[in-house]
Amino acid sequence: MNRLAVSPLSRARCRKTERLWSQSPQIYSELTISRARRCGQVRCVSSAPRVSSASPKLDERARLSALWAPTGGIAASSNDSHSLLVRAGFLRQAHSGIFHMLPLGRRVQDKLEKLIDKYMAKLGSSKVDLSSISSEKLWERSGRLGSVGSELFRFKDRKEAGYLLSPTHEEEITSLVASSVKSYKELPVRLYQISRKYRDELRPRHGLLRSREFIMKDLYTFDSSVASALSTYEDVRKMYSALFDELKIPYLVAEADSGDMGGNLSHEFHFPTSKGEDHVISCDRCGYVANEELAETPPVTSSGSRAKATDESNGNAEDIKIWRGISRDRTVMINVWYLGLSDSGGAVLPDAPQVNLHAIKALYPKLDTSIEIPPYQGIAGDADDAAVQTLSNIPEICKATKLINIVDGRLFTSNKRPEIFSHPEYNGWNNGSILGNSKTPAPDVELITKSPSSGERLNVLRIRTGDACPRCPEGTVKVQEAIELGHTFHLGTRYSQPLNASVMTPLELIRTKDEDYEIADEGKAYGASRQVAMQMGCHGIGVSRMIGAVADTLADEKGLNWPRVMAPYEVVVVPTGKMDNAAVAVYDTLAASTDDIFTDLVLDDRSNAFSWKMRDADLVGYPVIIVVGKRWMEERMVELQCRRLNVCEYIHIDKLASRVNDCLVKL
Repeated sequence: MNRLAVSPLSRARCRKTERLWSQSPQIYSELTISRARRCGQVRCVSSAPRVSSASPKLDERARLSALWAPTGGIAASSNDSHSLLVRAGFLRQAHSGIFHMLPLGRRVQDKLEKLIDKYMAKLGSSKVDLSSISSEKLWERSGRLGSVGSELFRFKDRKEAGYLLSPTHEEEITSLVASSVKSYKELPVRLYQISRKYRDELRPRHGLLRSREFIMKDLYTFDSSVASALSTYEDVRKMYSALFDELKIPYLVAEADSGDMGGNLSHEFHFPTSKGEDHVISCDRCGYVANEELAETPPVTSSGSRAKATDESNGNAEDIKIWRGISRDRTVMINVWYLGLSDSGGAVLPDAPQVNLHAIKALYPKLDTSIEIPPYQGIAGDADDAAVQTLSNIPEICKATKLINIVDGRLFTSNKRPEIFSHPEYNGWNNGSILGNSKTPAPDVELITKSPSSGERLNVLRIRTGDACPRCPEGTVKVQEAIELGHTFHLGTRYSQPLNASVMTPLELIRTKDEDYEIADEGKAYGASRQVAMQMGCHGIGVSRMIGAVADTLADEKGLNWPRVMAPYEVVVVPTGKMDNAAVAVYDTLAASTDDIFTDLVLDDRSNAFSWKMRDADLVGYPVIIVVGKRWMEERMVELQCRRLNVCEYIHIDKLASRVNDCLVKL
């Protein structure tokens, strides 16, 4: 402590002065200043009771003067959640899709990780920290290197060995457990980590919501049988629901497609938000909720699942539309034919039907969903050579040697069906003129009109709000934009089989319920035992993404709003002019409260104007703001503000701690 010696003091007098400071900082401060003035000295008083405005006050209290929180960095007119996080000093962008977490952002991240740790402990999970670097050879063994290779950050060492920055750790954790666990008696095993992951996003956007470096929690579970793995899966789902409940923010749990992760059972946890890239379908009657990727669609029985699209009264009418795509190797062009909705001038209406790319990819898995061939106007061939030439200049289709025509079932049940085969583009492909050269050999043409699995007419259009529910006859569905924050996967033996993660299991146990056990590929009989592949699960939560999503969900016109469990501080104490010592007293009263609910406090002792401090408090999004003003001196009253609960009231200091906690338990 850098105390100022205003005059030579004996050791005894020093001890007396220290006791005075500990008992009454205000009296000590006034006494020291008075002595300094009498001595004619112009110096700063000791750093404990008072410090120059340029230096932080260092004591046991949490003070904003001691926290580095650079504000600004982006225009105040930008009010999206990412801009608010930057302006409030939570983060800064380092490179495209890569961000630095600043002290305020780090506090939010630490609190969220602490919340996750709490629920992972309830599951009996052990925390690990795996390397961010993985081997290409390991990913080749699992079969994922080719399927997700374009999204990987890959590099070679000086020996030309291939490595990558892991976007996920299924291969590494499976290899680790396979080398350590040998008997079914050692299962179940539940391991989790919270670590940085990497994905070479084609188009990073929305700040933390779609970045190239991100923080995730991954829980990996290993069981010996299908039954125990499914039981573990349900335990994790319930624990995830409890975790999301504690955030006190509305969320959706949807049936989902497992995608490249593998397995045949998965659920997603979503926050509804306009920035979400997922579309979640929910029924207002039966409780059916599913991601659009997996959402069921009712059979096509008429020209539309809702009312007939043609509306003669306003001039809107159905007409044939074509969505064009290309395969990843650029050798196959895909035309999707469907009934669109246009106005009298031919312009597509905002609520017109749209093609469901998930349905198209299910029919043709090699589709490159990142590219859509733009439409062209006119008739292919001699009727409009300019239009054909324009299309032939699109590099994506110049290599195409095959055409797949996919026809939505509504076209076949409408009077528009004959127009498909007489359509100039369909005929143009058949004679090769669509490539701009009548001598071009006609490509192979394939026509798909029915589902390969069910044999029913295709439904390739996106579900819209108001469509019939696929599960119940009375319900209608609602479509919400949402962002995925958590995902649970039952992987089965997707990784354990190729990576040889198996355990020795008695034949007697296997025979009691052999459908619950999967014999490992390399499994051999060892007396009365066999090698059984481990049943795996993977359960993720996007930590950094959740920070961005919560900011987006709760922000208002004044700034951010944090749920209590994630707020950088739960309560900020802000003094008006000349109320610094009173604010310290209020802070100490709250900190010394014996209430059962712990309160995380911070004191805004910065030298900025009171109005600036209040705007900053709103921008940062502290759940509760305590203003210490003029009513303190005579009435010991302070102002309590809580924006989310619409609370603004004066309250006596004796009742303050209880009232603060009343607010916090609702946030």
